[in-house]
Amino acid sequence: MAPQKLSLSKAINASLRTALENDPKVVIMGEDVGKLGGVFRVTDGLQKDFGEERVIDTPLAESGIVGTAIGLALRGYRPVVEIQFDGFVFPAYDQIVTQLAKMHARALGKVKMPVVIRIPYGGGIGAVEHHSESPEALFAHVAGLKVISPANASDAYWMMQQAIASDDPVIYFEPKRRYHDKSELDTEAIPGPLHTARVTREGTDLTLVAYGPMVKVCMDAAAAAAEEGKSIEVVDLRSISPIDFDTVQRSVEKTGRLVVVHEAPVFLGSGSEIAARITERCFYHLEAPVLRVGGYHAPYPPSRLEDEYLPGLDRVLDAVDRSLAY
Repeated sequence: MAPQKLSLSKAINASLRTALENDPKVVIMGEDVGKLGGVFRVTDGLQKDFGEERVIDTPLAESGIVGTAIGLALRGYRPVVEIQFDGFVFPAYDQIVTQLAKMHARALGKVKMPVVIRIPYGGGIGAVEHHSESPEALFAHVAGLKVISPANASDAYWMMQQAIASDDPVIYFEPKRRYHDKSELDTEAIPGPLHTARVTREGTDLTLVAYGPMVKVCMDAAAAAAEEGKSIEVVDLRSISPIDFDTVQRSVEKTGRLVVVHEAPVFLGSGSEIAARITERCFYHLEAPVLRVGGYHAPYPPSRLEDEYLPGLDRVLDAVDRSLAY
């Protein structure tokens, strides 16, 4: 099949469809994932084609959904769970961090937990409270969980395939404001390893590191900086736990400068770990301190103010200018 242009949400749908076709043990669960096809229509048509026993509409009970997925995994299934919005995951947080993440270690490796938890996350859609948060650092801090976030259709498809194939639990963060962004997808291409970062734009003056919704912002910032003669390298992290520090290190050793960008608050965000680790690894290569750009350490604001809260082109370019000024 020739490569095709597909939106990120359609690529996830296609990946789920492939998984359901290839493995009878794959089941999809969540609130409104069946008849409605999900609030973002990511699972549209799957229940019609695979039936109510494979694509299951659940009660509004996140803890129960994840608990049931754990039980299914113990019985040999590979459940894919949808949490309808980022802010709705916290009723299930106990199940995820004290049961799902610990089961493999608790059983001394004898019990596998092939559970994928899909979480649409981030802002930019004008939603109400609890619908636009970025809690990825909370899960990345928990040993036993893999945490990933695609930024384009190809990664959305292949990273879902790899997540479902994983015998460890995977938290799959979907950047909801990129659902309709289209890019090329080749469903026959052999993917790289799940937890590797990727250089999406070459440069020599400074490295921008981002993942999920902020990759596009950083690509736009690099293009704007190029008009002023600045050569910016962009690294799509793809995986938030584990982090591919080697790829970031190679880039920073070349450019001498690093700015880390994410929607989540800067305070104790994933950018903090990247900044600390790269400072340790690249101390003698750095020409400036590692800078971080992100949300503010405050509750996510009402939708009319979210453009002020979210890091955009101007804030990224300001950090680029500050770094290059050293």
